[in-house]
Amino acid sequence: MTARKAEGGAARLLIVGPQGSGKGTQGIRIAEEAGVPAISTGDMFRAAIAGGTELGKQVTAIIEAGDLVPDELTSAVVRARLAEPDAAGGFLLDGYPRNLGQVADLDAFLSERGEQLDAVIELRVPREESIARLSLRAQEQGRTDDTEEVIANRLGIYERETAPILGVYGERGIVETIDGVGSLDEVTARIVAVLDSRGLTRTTAA
Repeated sequence: MTARKAEGGAARLLIVGPQGSGKGTQGIRIAEEAGVPAISTGDMFRAAIAGGTELGKQVTAIIEAGDLVPDELTSAVVRARLAEPDAAGGFLLDGYPRNLGQVADLDAFLSERGEQLDAVIELRVPREESIARLSLRAQEQGRTDDTEEVIANRLGIYERETAPILGVYGERGIVETIDGVGSLDEVTARIVAVLDSRGLTRTTAA
């Protein structure tokens, strides 16, 4: 089946970056710019934990240890979310896929729908900058999952497992690497500029 772009010019996007890169905040901004829903696995898991759901119970210990939720469970949650009506015309994924196995799962799911990712936004931030940002966030928000040990573990997982997916997407010519250091508005402007060049914002698609 031939892959197609979303009707109405909407985009299917993925934002990738180490913890502390600002991808969560930028993802929300960019999804709005592209006119698609932002789908964050981290947000979905935290909401499940806060709500005391069965999913929340399964992932609580995993997340608090700084580990990743198993691929099978994560993929099932994402598939269910992408099957909802608001994601039919496009989406921005944040936190999935995190590794090569999840890339294969997402490829299979999108292929079944005759779709593919249009662009992968890589937010590049130095390791020391990520650590400083996460440490500050932990102090400000009192997050129990942002201890120094957990931060180091998460960054190590990103470097070992998530960074390699950029090689796969890079071969497809859809990776846009963005300097993630700067003010919120500066980084957003950089991302919007590259999406504009690909015709993936509401303005350029109109």
